[in-house]
Amino acid sequence: MNTADLGLPNEKGREAPQKGDGGLGAPPSGSWGRVGVPSTALFTDQYEFTMLQAALKAGTAERRSVFEVFTRRLPEGRRYGVVAGVGRVLDAVENFRFDAGVLGFLRERHIVDEPTLQWLAGYRFRGDIWGYPEGEVYFSGSPILRVEGSFAECVLLETVILSILNHDSAIAAAASRMSTAADGRGLIEMGARRTHELSAVAAARAAYVGGFDSTSDLAAGFRYAIPTVGTSAHAFTLLHDSERDAFQAQVDSLGHGTTLLVDTFDVAEAVRTAVDIAGPELGSVRIDSGDLLLVAHRVRKQLDELGAVNTRIVVTSDLDEYAIASLAAAPVDAYGVGTRLVTGSGQPTCSMVYKLVARARSTDPTAPLEPVAKKSLGGKLSIGGRKWAARRLDEHGVAEAEVVGIGDVPPELADRQLLVQLVRGGEIVAREPLDAARERHIAARGALPMSAIQLSRGEPVIPTEYVGPDTAAYA
Repeated sequence: MNTADLGLPNEKGREAPQKGDGGLGAPPSGSWGRVGVPSTALFTDQYEFTMLQAALKAGTAERRSVFEVFTRRLPEGRRYGVVAGVGRVLDAVENFRFDAGVLGFLRERHIVDEPTLQWLAGYRFRGDIWGYPEGEVYFSGSPILRVEGSFAECVLLETVILSILNHDSAIAAAASRMSTAADGRGLIEMGARRTHELSAVAAARAAYVGGFDSTSDLAAGFRYAIPTVGTSAHAFTLLHDSERDAFQAQVDSLGHGTTLLVDTFDVAEAVRTAVDIAGPELGSVRIDSGDLLLVAHRVRKQLDELGAVNTRIVVTSDLDEYAIASLAAAPVDAYGVGTRLVTGSGQPTCSMVYKLVARARSTDPTAPLEPVAKKSLGGKLSIGGRKWAARRLDEHGVAEAEVVGIGDVPPELADRQLLVQLVRGGEIVAREPLDAARERHIAARGALPMSAIQLSRGEPVIPTEYVGPDTAAYA
C-alpha cells in the first residue's frame, strides 16, 4: 500500500536540513531544503525605524532593554495555545540585514536620516533570546519569547517576530485541535490554494508541528522535509473518455497502491471500477463530497464485500475539528483539511504583543535593569520586569498551573522552567529538526488535563498564576 497517499509518512523521524529550518540561505550542494530569500529587514512597520532614529538622536538607543512576547488572553473558547514558528523566527533574526538595496529604499523614501542609515548598514542582532521551545503549549501571560539587547537592536525585530508567531501559532493550535479530534487517524494539510502562497508554506510547517502527518504543498516539503502527498483531482477523471479510463491511467502510472477519487459521478460504481482495475491491493479511495458519514459507511461495506478489506478511505471537503469529530464513528482512515486549517479554524491570529518590560536607566553596560510597563485603560495593561515561567504539576504529573514570576524561581519549580536560550550573543544556539517540535507538542499536550482536548468552548485548561513583586494585582 502506498501509505504516503494517506498522509502517513514513509520515513519517520526524518530531519530537516541541519543549518536550520527557516528556508533561508542557499541549498547545500547536491541537496535540498533551504531557499534563498531577500533580507527580512523590511518585514516590519515604519515606526520601528522612526523610533530608532529618535532614540539614536536622544542618546537612549543603546540602553539595555528586555522585550517580551505574550498574549493577554487566548482566542475565545480555546483551552490552550501552541507555540509555533520559533525556527522561522531564528532564521528571520539571522537574516535581518540591511543591504544596499534596502538602504537605498529607506533613503529614497526619506524613512530615516543619514546617521540612522549608517547605523543600520552595520546592523547585526548581538543580543540574547530566550523562549518557549517550539511545540510547547502556552497560556495567557506566558512570556513566550524574551528578547534582550540594546533598545535599538531589539525594537527593530518587533513586527517580524509577531508576524511569524501570531500566524504560525494560530495554525498550530487549529492543527492540534484537529489532531485530537482525529484520534490517531491520518491528517493531510492541503490548504495551499486557500491562502497566500508564502503563508501556505508556513501553514504547512505549523500544521506539522500541531500534529498533521503530511502536506500537499511541495514548497513546504522542499523547505522543511515534511512528507508530501497527492494523486489526482476531478479534472483528471473528466479529462478521460470514461472513469474507467482515468482509473486505469492512474493505476498504470502510480501503481495499485494509489488513491482513487471516487465521487466524480456515482460513488458505488466508481468503487466497483476501482477495485476491478486495481484489485484488492488498491491503496485508498478518496471521498470529497456528500454526506461523508453515510457515504464512508457505504463505501467501507462495499470495499469489504469486493475483497478490498485493506483499502483505506480518505475524506476531504471543507473539514474542521468539529467535522472530524463528527466522523469519529465512521470507517475513515485519513482526513484532508484545507481552508479551515490555514485560516486558524476561525482564529487566524493569537493576538500576541511585543512589549518593553525592562530597561536600564543609562547606556552604562553595568546599569541595572528597571521594570517598565504600560498602565493604560481598556484591558491593555502589562506587567513590568524580566520574567521566568514554569508549569506546576500535580501528584499525577498533570499540569495544574502556569506560573509566571519576577525575581527568584521557587526551588520547587526550578526543574519545571519553560524558557530555553535560543540565541546567545547574536549566535543561534537552539536549532533543531522540525520533528523535535512535533514530538514536543504531543508530549506537552498529553501532560494537560483531559479537558484540554474538549472541542466545546471553555476557559483555559489551567490558570496563569503570577508571583513576585508588582504582580499581586494580576493574581
